[in-house]
Amino acid sequence: MKSYIFIDDVRFYAYHGVGQQETLVGNEFTISLRMQVNITQAAETDDVKDTVSYAEVYASVKDEMDVPSRLLEHVAGRIVKRLFSDFPTIESIELKLAKRNPPMGADVRAAGVEICCQRGEL
Repeated sequence: MKSYIFIDDVRFYAYHGVGQQETLVGNEFTISLRMQVNITQAAETDDVKDTVSYAEVYASVKDEMDVPSRLLEHVAGRIVKRLFSDFPTIESIELKLAKRNPPMGADVRAAGVEICCQRGEL
């Protein structure tokens, strides 16, 4: 049986971007995560220690979002590495990181990156 823990559309205000204005003013970002985790034991025990706490996942992601970077690819890579490091039971991660209303001269809701990887790939 495959099982997943997910967090959808978490909003952050951060200072990622290539342009100087982006690093000074900041922007709103969203992150969605889907993590493959075996939840069999937690389903039996009803104990959070037998699963991956999405509150702890959020704290790890927030720590990485608080570190300014030029590229979203860099931020996303750091987040994935951090989650694999902090949570040894995560088998794979699908991450979507989007910058809302990016300053690119277009009427666009968001632009960003997606990463899908197994433990050990990144």
